[in-house]
Amino acid sequence: MTGLDFSAASLRQLCTHHVGNRLREEGLILSEQATEVLPETMQYVMEYFLSTLKSEEVYSFTHPVQLHQNDVFAAAEQIFSQVESFLEQSQNLARLLYEYATHPKVISGELNVALFDQVQWEGKELQAVGIFKSEKQMPFLKMHSNQTRFSINHDFGFTIDKIDKACIIFNTQKIDGYRVLVLDNAHRSEEAKYWKTDFLKIKPIANEFHQTQQFMTITRDFVTQKLDQEFPVTKADKIDLMNRSVDYFKTHDSFDKQDFEESVLQDKGMIHAFRQFDSGYRESNNLELTDTFDISMSAVKKQARVFKSVLKLDKNFHIYIHGNRELIEQGVDADGRKFYKVYYDQEF
Repeated sequence: MTGLDFSAASLRQLCTHHVGNRLREEGLILSEQATEVLPETMQYVMEYFLSTLKSEEVYSFTHPVQLHQNDVFAAAEQIFSQVESFLEQSQNLARLLYEYATHPKVISGELNVALFDQVQWEGKELQAVGIFKSEKQMPFLKMHSNQTRFSINHDFGFTIDKIDKACIIFNTQKIDGYRVLVLDNAHRSEEAKYWKTDFLKIKPIANEFHQTQQFMTITRDFVTQKLDQEFPVTKADKIDLMNRSVDYFKTHDSFDKQDFEESVLQDKGMIHAFRQFDSGYRESNNLELTDTFDISMSAVKKQARVFKSVLKLDKNFHIYIHGNRELIEQGVDADGRKFYKVYYDQEF
């Protein structure tokens, strides 16, 4: 995991703007002054902005023509070189985000742009620019007492343990597009690409987390989408391959593609088909992966959740296959009814 420490970080500048959905003509409200944060509130603001950012997957800014044409990169570069431009650049970022807020599911919210000092990143003390979008307000109760009784009312606000969208840009590796961490709690929604792809225009750094995550995805998609088109495999066979794939990543410190193929796929024809699928996947998704890398256990843990090991039979039974494929047999009886035969030693 990349070294990241916010414990000594301080908030140097902060400006808040309101960014609506441009498709619904909700408008854009730009602040003309810095945002005021009371001293007793500062610790909660810092926790809200920074506590949920993780350092496993790292990005950098990109652009198909020239890096300086990436508007978020250019705004961050200007802030790092001229702190007095902070307010103007925060307004530019709000305008830019508004231009991309055209999907009907994009939620309006408050955009906070921040400049932090003394952020620890990979053993260095750096400045960092943060861009945070707060969308979903939650109701909360307030209880007040006087000498004779309590009263209860409510208000709406943002919970400090969950920010909707976040990006922090570290003032390092400028020539390669800086180093960037990103969070988007709408990552499974249709509008998710407007934050990472349209607004930020970032690409993953090919570190061990990215390499592990992508190769496990390639393996899963090959087994679930391609395998039974070329080979007579059952669903139990596919689950067995998925289990062996995950087990390889869990039990090895480093990945070697040839060793993985021989250990997991084993069959020469299947290995050939996998190599073709892998090559096509990399090309269509513009991925630059190596065939050997150190395995990231945090990526394995994350990806293992989507490797399904459940065999669903009509609406009556679910069979969880975790181990030896030879202990489950498939067949058809004399009446044409399909069945699975399961062998076991102990019942728990």
